[in-house]
Amino acid sequence: MDHTDRRIVRMLHEDGRRSNVEIARALGVSEGTVRKRIDRLLSSGELEIHGMVAPQAVGLTTRAMIFFTVELPRLERVGRMISEMPEVLSVKWLTGEYDLVVEAAFETDAHLVAFLNDRISRIAGITRTQTAHVLHIDKEWHQWAPPPPPQPTVLIVDDDPDFVEVTRMVLEAEGFVTRAASGGDEALQAMIANPPSLVILDIMMDGVLDGWDASWRIRSNPNIRHTPILVVSSITSSDYLGMFPTDEDHLIDNFISKPIAPDKLLAEVRRLVERSGNGRSP
Repeated sequence: MDHTDRRIVRMLHEDGRRSNVEIARALGVSEGTVRKRIDRLLSSGELEIHGMVAPQAVGLTTRAMIFFTVELPRLERVGRMISEMPEVLSVKWLTGEYDLVVEAAFETDAHLVAFLNDRISRIAGITRTQTAHVLHIDKEWHQWAPPPPPQPTVLIVDDDPDFVEVTRMVLEAEGFVTRAASGGDEALQAMIANPPSLVILDIMMDGVLDGWDASWRIRSNPNIRHTPILVVSSITSSDYLGMFPTDEDHLIDNFISKPIAPDKLLAEVRRLVERSGNGRSP
């Protein structure tokens, strides 16, 4: 699921009867886009839409979790038999001490006792049960929504605090997580401790070619060597341009001269993050 898919699913969680037109209007996309995305999610099995009946709304106010130990050769048969009982809400196979866990709903405790004594006790293969009353439910399974994917992290390496702050504001406004370092050594330490999705790297910091030396060390480290490197530097308009090793551009993924427009920087960051697969752009 991409960002738009997740927003559609979130809106359907809030109201499963919400129309495609209403969803499209809220997201700022066309109704056709919403319809095609929902159809794709349904056909792929990533999304299911069901009519849910609240047991307490139809008088089934006693909820119980029943744990079963079952003879393994009869586990499938026992699970199928219990699943067919109308009081049963869910049946799940387990590892560990118990083999099955069943959630069921009843009108009263007396109905629960009768279910256990008159129905469950007669199923061959069940060797042990343990029952726990459900006192309160904070969340049902159908209220679950997939967690958002980890946001891509950009390490901004520059000794100019103004550039770092402006870049941070531009990227974070679009959902990126940012960290900063003021030199090559600090950047390497930060990357080894917590590899980012992308590095924005200046050239002239602690030394004239500090950033270029840092790119060498990044590419030499097997744990971070595939991290995209976007060099953003003013070296092309400085007296040090002749020192810049243009024949070794394989060390970096792109070079952009300062100053750079925010929209151009953002577009290049998105492109490199998407291409690398180190994180999906927000």
